[in-house]
Amino acid sequence: MHLALELSENQFNLVSNLFSFAIAAMGAAFIFFILMRSQVGKKHQMALTLTSLVVAIAFYHYWRIFESWGDAFTYANGVYTATGAGFNEGYRYVDWLLTVPLLLAELVIVLKLAKSTTRSLLWRLIIAAIAMIVLGYPGEIAAADSTARTVWGVLSTIPFLYILYVLFVELGKSLGRQEAGIAKILDGLRYILLATWGIYPIAYMLPSLIDNEATAEVARQVGYSLGDVLAKPLFGLLVVAIAVIKTKADNGELEEAEPASA
Repeated sequence: MHLALELSENQFNLVSNLFSFAIAAMGAAFIFFILMRSQVGKKHQMALTLTSLVVAIAFYHYWRIFESWGDAFTYANGVYTATGAGFNEGYRYVDWLLTVPLLLAELVIVLKLAKSTTRSLLWRLIIAAIAMIVLGYPGEIAAADSTARTVWGVLSTIPFLYILYVLFVELGKSLGRQEAGIAKILDGLRYILLATWGIYPIAYMLPSLIDNEATAEVARQVGYSLGDVLAKPLFGLLVVAIAVIKTKADNGELEEAEPASA
């Protein structure tokens, strides 16, 4: 993606610092999730393995994004000017193509629903997630004021809405069968997805909404980066919490704790 624009020091550094923050957040989350894996029951460890993969993949791609951003600009006289080397926006979409299906899979797997239900949810959510990412990419690389950007954006929103339907309607039916405390966490997970994933379409449309190209690009990169940090490490922390509760329930610790608190 070729960026024909100039950025002030503050604009360039804001984006660079957020990329650096995302790298640190993904790396720290990976170490924490790996350490926590041994603290949950074996049947819940797969969910923690998946959430560890999510942040590990994101760590790698954010490192590449950080490098690509630096290569895309040269500094002179207090201004960062595009070098012509281009900024590789494809790293984000490759990352999302891998991590978004894994995010949804770890949520379904940690709930330990009936096998037929789990299989059905996994297939439908993964296919919808892939469709959402694939349909969004052509619009991302299209001109900011083009019809193509809007059309592809609308098309990618359709599977996004379907994912929300599955999470809030179909998955909601399992809440009554979950251990105490999990329903509240699961509600939090779903609303985190709604809030953080809502950042992405807003960031996607910013080049069409903001006249100043430099401001629009900075705002877009900030939005995507904040959305990723919230949607991956934070989401993973709640998945860990569910796995811990389920492990305690499997060991009978929840039943012992309830009379003591009464």
